Amino acid sequence: MTPTFLFLLILSLTDVSLSAPIDSEDQTGQSMDISEIILRPQTDPKTPVVQDDIALPDTSSRNADPCYVPYLISTNYNSEESNIIIRGLESFSQSTCIRFVPWKPDDLHYLYFEAKTGCWSYVGRQNAGQFISLEKPGCLFHATVQHEVLHALGFQHEQERSDRDEYIKILFENIEPEFKFAFEKVETNNLMTPYDFNSVMQYYKYAFSKNGMPTIVAKCDPNLDFGHAEQMSKNDIIRVNRLYNCCSKKTPCTISN
Repeated sequence: MTPTFLFLLILSLTDVSLSAPIDSEDQTGQSMDISEIILRPQTDPKTPVVQDDIALPDTSSRNADPCYVPYLISTNYNSEESNIIIRGLESFSQSTCIRFVPWKPDDLHYLYFEAKTGCWSYVGRQNAGQFISLEKPGCLFHATVQHEVLHALGFQHEQERSDRDEYIKILFENIEPEFKFAFEKVETNNLMTPYDFNSVMQYYKYAFSKNGMPTIVAKCDPNLDFGHAEQMSKNDIIRVNRLYNCCSKKTPCTISN
């Protein structure tokens, strides 16, 4: 049977920016600071940038049945670069019921990884083949792959959460005007998880700063540094498990003390 592209929410958002920490094992020839990996969005002008929310599925009959998502990697990536993407995809099978499987000709819905300009992804399932851009070498890091795949699975940036004002302050006066849209609050279903500064979806505190000053400040501690996650956090994993009905002993939906 052909694997089913079983996303549990249908959204039409476009994400075109991210913060991706450095994974030294994934570097492709140069050392970069986090600020160098925040790439400017480059998308087709026909691609809409809109806002929407994330739906919570019926959890009355939770199970850990695998959710299969076909993927295709552009031949423009060499074997080392492709392996970085594949390792990022495989990491989901280690802690969730999401299973990424190689694309077959009769798969209508699938993720297509291509080295376009910048690191970006649509948020939620799109019609037919769905692009994820991972420019090389700047976007080919384990955390960047996870970040963009989480967007495709339906997740927003952490600082866009509907309850973010309880935890952070967005300093719009320090943000480059053309990127203020990336800091707008979105109506989200947070799946009963706390705000997570360790999330792989969290921007770092100077993201898109026009003057070297912070653009995001933690209310609990203005000096707190964040946005350098090297992989999905426990909360990132729990959110996937809850949204995609993954809960089981091997794919927990709660954090054990």
